[in-house]
Amino acid sequence: MIKAGIIGATGYAGGELVRLLLGHKEAEIVWYGSRSYVDQPYASVYQNLFQLVDAKCMDDNMAELAKQADVIFTATPQGLCASLISEEILSQAKVIDLSADFRLKDVHIYEEWYKLEHKAPQYLEEAVYGLCELNRERIRGARLVANPGCYPTCSTLSIYPLLAEGMIDPATIIIDAKSGTSGAGRGAKTDNLFCEVNENMKAYGVASHRHTPEIEEQLSYAAGEPVLLNFTPHLVPMNRGILITAYASLKRDVTYEEVKVAYDKYYSKEQFVRVLPKDVCPQTKWVEGSNYVDVNFKLDPRTHRVIMMGAMDNLVKGAAGQAVQNMNLLFGLDEAEGLRMPPMFP
Repeated sequence: MIKAGIIGATGYAGGELVRLLLGHKEAEIVWYGSRSYVDQPYASVYQNLFQLVDAKCMDDNMAELAKQADVIFTATPQGLCASLISEEILSQAKVIDLSADFRLKDVHIYEEWYKLEHKAPQYLEEAVYGLCELNRERIRGARLVANPGCYPTCSTLSIYPLLAEGMIDPATIIIDAKSGTSGAGRGAKTDNLFCEVNENMKAYGVASHRHTPEIEEQLSYAAGEPVLLNFTPHLVPMNRGILITAYASLKRDVTYEEVKVAYDKYYSKEQFVRVLPKDVCPQTKWVEGSNYVDVNFKLDPRTHRVIMMGAMDNLVKGAAGQAVQNMNLLFGLDEAEGLRMPPMFP
């Protein structure tokens, strides 16, 4: 059995990790880390796990955890993992970081967008970006995996094939994104109160959202050149889900069949990326509670553009599910172990 420890187990992503790992045949949780609830029963924080988890919350002593665990998940705010990680820890346990600390290769870009001094820039080059569908082989041999952000996962998977196949102009990409409120975390914030969110929609982080450089970096790999784009996220009154609608100009005239071949080239053998039938637009309800990403596209001959769409659960494929997928790769397991649950509906 793989011994797994979670730092930040009482946040939404950490709680989802617990839920998924409890159903994993090859893993057991040995550390429920939470700075806010030390010594409190974990099930008192997440009552849905009453009689399923008997353990108490522990602290964020990553050095001690590394002696007990084979893999450490850090589902924590930006900056914490980088401040705790060390060569000693990495020599004892694999680390899957759900924060943004190791997603960006350029430390200056990280510090500019996150307004933090990076405490462990020496590991940026080594860290493997954990988007399994694109980096599977590199992930298998990693010590440190940077679990991708939720918006970047959905955006990258929705757009990547057409960039990689040279069908769209990288300079024309615009991404319109919608997310449920769990994407903002479990901490109390006025903007996330029921009366603020209910019956309301709003854009936020306009021209400044911290996931922008992460999306640009990943799409630059696909394009083979630097990509600059507009990314605008919106908060919608639902618990879970991300919906991406992206636009780009076509470089040449293409048919539906040609574009579909491009998507199938990258995703026909993927377990968790579903390319929908023609004219079927992704919906968040179709992926809720699952590790699936639904993608599709629509050609607009009138404007000579293509609309690329994607939907996924921000807490599963956008965080905890992808982290478990990464763990499976790291330990040579079936990549889908613990992740085969079908989407919930309604």
